[in-house]
Amino acid sequence: MSGFVEKPEPVEVPGLVHLHTGKVRDLYQNAAGELVMVASDRVSAYDWVLPTEIPDKGRVLTRLSLWWFEQLADIVPNHVVSTEVPEGAPASWEGRVMVCERLRMIPVECVARGYLAGSGLAEYRESRTVCGLALPPGLTDGSELPAAIFTPATKAAVGEHDENVSYEEVAREVGPDTAARLRQCTLAVYQRARDIARDRGIIVADTKFEFGWSGDELVLADEVLTPDSSRFWPAESWEPGAPQRSFDKQNIRDWLTGPDAGWDRNSEQPPPALPPGVVERTRQTYTEAYRRLTGLDWT
Repeated sequence: MSGFVEKPEPVEVPGLVHLHTGKVRDLYQNAAGELVMVASDRVSAYDWVLPTEIPDKGRVLTRLSLWWFEQLADIVPNHVVSTEVPEGAPASWEGRVMVCERLRMIPVECVARGYLAGSGLAEYRESRTVCGLALPPGLTDGSELPAAIFTPATKAAVGEHDENVSYEEVAREVGPDTAARLRQCTLAVYQRARDIARDRGIIVADTKFEFGWSGDELVLADEVLTPDSSRFWPAESWEPGAPQRSFDKQNIRDWLTGPDAGWDRNSEQPPPALPPGVVERTRQTYTEAYRRLTGLDWT
């Protein structure tokens, strides 16, 4: 069992229809048929949405996604129409809203990996492959791959794991032409982002994208290249052979599985509230990633 420790009630806004409450975002539809995405301060770990929020997290994710969409606009269009807060919405929505074109979404998590970590590392240790792609011997935790690879996954519901799948399975699911376009676009976007981030002292070890169709045009959707959707490592401390320090919620995972939390992740009991120190360290991690990447102070 997993999911929300306590699922929040959706905010009611005149003219908006609530569609979905996700791990982080609340999704509405406006009268024009556009999607209104609102990024909350919720945080998830081990398939649970935790009872404690991280202040400013939703604003960081929104602002960083918008910044990346600008950097990538010449490679692929995105779904953002505006960032205006709908009339009648609460003041807390300021800085959290993306009004987006409603796309025909492609049911694939498009993952790009440039370094070996996470589920890719686990598979490599078993079979020297990642999503069926053969890799050379001698790689270790944190190793840079010879070239970036496309390692797609199925998109899971809240409380369930995304599952890595082979490229051939994606081609069977969405068709060979669409699969080829997803792979090409995913790797092109990753390579642009990797180069930009490296110049700013961050390694993008891996990241995931979502795409949809606007007519016959492939469009980048959802969030992009945030600490929630990507594995960011500080370049100055990168050293293969062990887990890397990261700009994400790793300190939350470490606390939850440590002795102070008193929680068994394999039980059906929901995780406990986070202590203030862990909350503040996590907030600082998100804002530092924003500062490094954009060159702008968090305000």
